[in-house]
Amino acid sequence: MAKTKATAAKTIRVRLFKSINGCQERHRVSVRALGLRKLNDVRELVDSPSVRGLVNQVSYLVRIEESA
Repeated sequence: MAKTKATAAKTIRVRLFKSINGCQERHRVSVRALGLRKLNDVRELVDSPSVRGLVNQVSYLVRIEESA
């Protein structure tokens, strides 16, 4: 029998602050995978290694702020 814990997953807020015009196609795909479409678009995402990898790849386009 599996025990269930009510753990609140830590989240991060990601904001697109720079345009994706002129950047690599791989980076455009990464921004879209994060759910960002327009400038100043903000998404609250679960803090996981895969999300951190995407954010690190396009760190020059996005800003991160920790959430509770």
